[in-house]
Amino acid sequence: MLTEPTLDPARLEAERALATAAARVATLPVGEPDAEAIALREALGGLTSGQRRVLIAARGRLVRAPTVFGPAAALLSADRHGLGSAAVATVDEALKAARGGSPVLLDVAGSGWWARLLAEPTLRVVAALPDDGSPPRALRLETRTAGPTGGDRTFWVTDARESAARIAAALSDAGLVADLVAEARGLKLFALAGYV
Repeated sequence: MLTEPTLDPARLEAERALATAAARVATLPVGEPDAEAIALREALGGLTSGQRRVLIAARGRLVRAPTVFGPAAALLSADRHGLGSAAVATVDEALKAARGGSPVLLDVAGSGWWARLLAEPTLRVVAALPDDGSPPRALRLETRTAGPTGGDRTFWVTDARESAARIAAALSDAGLVADLVAEARGLKLFALAGYV
């Protein structure tokens, strides 16, 4: 014999409020990356880690999913945006999509593709994932310009032959905090604390 479920009015009200809020957010125009980051940081303030994850995932599903290159980028995009991301097989395809206006998420590890950004003046790193303070595993590229948000990292490429530790020490002497993110083909990618 089947038992009819009892509806919880409070849960039903909360679900309807969530649906209404999602519909409202979906109608808002796309903002600049820096303004979006500041607004999200403000909204996340005071939430528990579980609430933060829910808000980030819900918000990610309301914005355009990026084109992805690499397994880490695909995993991080699925976590943030659901399963709507299109995958490409090469860095060239990813950079072409970015040049065409699509947001693109690419694995940091691998070939050192990030050095090519020096020759791509229209493409900018607007985010690094995960964005929980752990080392970046993927970079989000867009043609939109991002300004300072107060919690920034600037990504810097060098072909200096010195060790990463010596480079970080030299940057520290110049007043910069630098962490090595990746190395490939004699190139090094550093994350510098702040908007540099």
